[in-house]
Amino acid sequence: MTDDKYRGTVEDLVYLLSCTVNGAPVDGVRAGTMDLSALYEIADRHLLTGITAMALESAGIRDEAFTQAKGKAIRKVAAMDMDRAVFLDRLEQAGIWYMPLKGAVLKDLYPRLGMRQMSDNDILIDASRLNDAGAIMESMGFACDHKTSAHLVYNRPPVSSFELHRRLFVEMEDRRLCGYYSNVKERLLPMEGKRFGYRFSDEDFYVYMVAHEYKHYIAGGTGLRSLLDTYVFCRKKAEGLDWAYIGRETDRLGITEFERRNRSLASHLFGGGSLSDEERDQLDYILGSGTYGTIQNKVDNKIRTFGGGRKGKFRYVLSRIFLPMDAVRSTFPLFAKVPVLLPFLPFYRLFLGLKDRRKRLMGEWKTLKNR
Repeated sequence: MTDDKYRGTVEDLVYLLSCTVNGAPVDGVRAGTMDLSALYEIADRHLLTGITAMALESAGIRDEAFTQAKGKAIRKVAAMDMDRAVFLDRLEQAGIWYMPLKGAVLKDLYPRLGMRQMSDNDILIDASRLNDAGAIMESMGFACDHKTSAHLVYNRPPVSSFELHRRLFVEMEDRRLCGYYSNVKERLLPMEGKRFGYRFSDEDFYVYMVAHEYKHYIAGGTGLRSLLDTYVFCRKKAEGLDWAYIGRETDRLGITEFERRNRSLASHLFGGGSLSDEERDQLDYILGSGTYGTIQNKVDNKIRTFGGGRKGKFRYVLSRIFLPMDAVRSTFPLFAKVPVLLPFLPFYRLFLGLKDRRKRLMGEWKTLKNR
């Protein structure tokens, strides 16, 4: 796809998204001239095929790839909604406190089911009862197939997936964010009608949403869907938010400037208005990142934080070989309990990487070698 073709298709995608979330009609003549194959390619990269399909259908345009994507998005959200309801009820019965996160909350702010596609159910769980929550997952037919220092991933074919979070951030991602959210339960409000369910206030949810996006933005990058989330949330909630409180909290986290730029870009992109040069540069980075960022961005950004050049590259390699003890205790508890095994941990992690994440590991190595 040429640069001109790519930019034109991005403009088409943004137009369709803007019409849909703002309740405006889609111009059928304009939609009829769009290259649907190119549009699908970019929408799919940013996990926006469902909402794009609905926008096209509102103008009388149907495409097989988009129709299938929309059906899949609706089925997946509906299935995960049902599984989440069952799981949260089981947590209530077991007396385990919890809080749904991210997409599980944001999806309800969009006009229709399936517009906000979800990869998984993210739920913060009482860390002291994580094993009990995992046992509930297994009793529901889910299997744990991945662990990190922050969460456990449970999957059940064909579409349902959960991430059970013991914490919202870890020190190796961002020390300031990790410290701010270390006692997160103190910030939570009870969910109506629940004994053990909790939620953020709208202000704290927004601060967390920005902090989470910032974490991804400075790592591997973040995609257009996150920017749309910001616009949809602010469009629904902005007038009732305590912006003075939000400003104080983002100041504490060091993300006030990021929040300002991100909200401004979302507002101008989906709400109308011209983009500044700074916003265009930010948008280019977001468009190149895809939904979950890229390995290239992650490596480059990390090397930059380590001072750049050969020194930054060397420090990056060391950080990948030797994990902080906090991460070791959470993800590889046996090695933490038996310190004599620690020298063998890098080899064990390499084995797991080659076994389960070979493509990602090879991509990281290729990027690093070319720097």
